[in-house]
Amino acid sequence: MFEAEIGRRAMLAGMAALPLAGCARGLAGGAGSGLSLATFNIWHDAGGHWPRRLELLTTALRAANADVIALQEVLEDAGKGLPNQAETLAAALGYPEVHFVAVEPEGAPKRYGNAIFTRLPVIEVERRKLDPLDDYRTAIRVRVRTDAGPVDVVGTHLAWKPEQGPVRAQQLADLLAWLPQDGTPLVVMGDFNAPLDDPGLAAMGPPRFATALPRDAVETTLVTARGHDPRVIDHIFAEREHFTVLGAEVIGDRPVGGEYPSDHFGVSAQLARR
Repeated sequence: MFEAEIGRRAMLAGMAALPLAGCARGLAGGAGSGLSLATFNIWHDAGGHWPRRLELLTTALRAANADVIALQEVLEDAGKGLPNQAETLAAALGYPEVHFVAVEPEGAPKRYGNAIFTRLPVIEVERRKLDPLDDYRTAIRVRVRTDAGPVDVVGTHLAWKPEQGPVRAQQLADLLAWLPQDGTPLVVMGDFNAPLDDPGLAAMGPPRFATALPRDAVETTLVTARGHDPRVIDHIFAEREHFTVLGAEVIGDRPVGGEYPSDHFGVSAQLARR
């Protein structure tokens, strides 16, 4: 019941936003002015049930039907015979473009990091090891071509301890300074390991950014059945100057046969270009 209520409330929040969004400048451009996105921390191969969780992740992401998908905690491990999990998911879903970033060098037998895959044409890709380097966090930027023009989509995964707000602030400052300053519309999404009121996420708030998932729309993006306290720490942030949020919801929030896709729920969002 709790998990179903989460999904229901998020969908209602998105539906409530639709009348206002429909009046937004840029929406008259039609379907070509829209952009759908999803982010999901897939929990690498933890829990001992990766083949089953892979099925559930594939089902959840297929239903989201997003133009661009960001994944966190993506693992490839030659020692375990585990191919890159993002490539496996993208192949199952029919996405032609997969891009991965890890702190380990290419060719290392085991790599762990973030990925983005998309069905949109890719213009360029850049990867970043975030400061402070001893926290081993990364970001990946993929510039995609949409009917309304290019968009930069960034996936990241920040410091995990609740008291690490200053570290998250440092990581976001490094990320934002690294990005191109050419006016290309920007979306940043991933596992920020903090709720919206965390001081470490201040850079992702107004006036520059809007959160796609409304504050208080859901109680958690962490699976409490996995032992987590309820917190909303997975976010999609869109530049207010360039995007109107049409709706957002959690995905992968219902167990099947007692199994969840991950220890997180995913978040999906629909945006319109202004």
